[in-house]
Amino acid sequence: MNLKSCTNVATNRYQLEVEVEAQAFEDALNRAYLKDKKNISLPGFRKGKAPRAFIEKYYGEKVFYEDAINDVYPVALEEAVAEAKLDMIEDKVDFEIVEAGKNGLTFKATITTKPEVNIADYKGLKITPKSTEVTEEDVDDKIKELLDRHSRMVTVERPAENDDIVVMDFEGFVDDVPFEGGKAENYSLTLGTKMFIPGFEDQLIGHVAGDDVDVNVTFPEEYHAQALAGHPALFKVHIHEVKGKEFPEFDDEFVKDISEFDTVEEFRGDIKSKLETMKKDEVAEDIDSQLMMQVNDLLEGEIPEAMYERQIDDEIRAFNYRLQSQGLKFETYMQLTGQNAQTLRQSFRKQAENQVKIRLALEKIGQLENLTATDEEIEAEFENLAKLYKQDVDKVKAIISRDGQAKDIVARKAMNLVRDNAVVVEDAKSE
Repeated sequence: MNLKSCTNVATNRYQLEVEVEAQAFEDALNRAYLKDKKNISLPGFRKGKAPRAFIEKYYGEKVFYEDAINDVYPVALEEAVAEAKLDMIEDKVDFEIVEAGKNGLTFKATITTKPEVNIADYKGLKITPKSTEVTEEDVDDKIKELLDRHSRMVTVERPAENDDIVVMDFEGFVDDVPFEGGKAENYSLTLGTKMFIPGFEDQLIGHVAGDDVDVNVTFPEEYHAQALAGHPALFKVHIHEVKGKEFPEFDDEFVKDISEFDTVEEFRGDIKSKLETMKKDEVAEDIDSQLMMQVNDLLEGEIPEAMYERQIDDEIRAFNYRLQSQGLKFETYMQLTGQNAQTLRQSFRKQAENQVKIRLALEKIGQLENLTATDEEIEAEFENLAKLYKQDVDKVKAIISRDGQAKDIVARKAMNLVRDNAVVVEDAKSE
């Protein structure tokens, strides 16, 4: 491979002209022939037995060019990018063949790179720590959460309220015509979760078992099923059952059943101690959040749209995994919430922008401060990941690049530097 030229053609866009030597291209052509010949039939030859020269004469000398180019192009481009010392990101590549033949392959590829960014005044950022004080009301709230977790759903005779479960049959109609996917029997819906079309759950509040309810709603304009988007609909609902929460008594017996403590007093003391630890952790997280938002605002540079789009992809992938862990299919979530691909991506947009800008800012700070990752630190990081995912460390190294690990370590060091140099501007009630 020979990098003939590297030209900056636009902000964060570079055009590389790359030459693949004649022998390397010839080897790729031969690999393409060996791969494809089993599917080729020529008069006078058994299928898969025709020599390469005969195939090229019969179909044209360029018959194997496409496969050969696809073979050598990725490696040649990767080597050229490395030689040009560019940091390429995943984005559209404009590809153009300049020459292909006995003299080898020459192509042009226009790629997108990480942006050149600037940041200053990242030392001495102002922070306002929150209070770490834990009140008796905080303990009471935690106990209420605990009782809620140990509650059980029982059939109630009263009208339905928020947080109740309504067991129902329903069927949806648009212009008096049933629509596909709008019917279910014995469906359990927790009121207040906003899982259904806006307005649906509200119209069930106040009804009791045995009621027949006409629920009138309008599908959102961005609803994923275009035939229903923006249309008013009528759902005929029959309520079979209303279930409400029954809470246990918070006394010494309950405490003995769920913990190693014997009395309510001891249990409350333990909750307060744990809440104090949690509050301190929350304060530390909030400080980092304050600092990261300020670092975000200090960053200067034109960031490629592709970086935001890739981060949104990562956010949605992680969100999908969380849904699956809760036993909910992604498609079901989309239908129940009335979202489509565009609105879902838009909901992750701001979060993705912040993630990308903060990472670029920390990498730039690391560069300005000459921060590095030692071999020992990188190896320790691999060991930690291997323990976390219960994998052999060599398998982790095969999946995660050493360079990526080094960048993560440098970013953490940059964050530590920003935090260590921050200034508290308002004292809070904390230790």
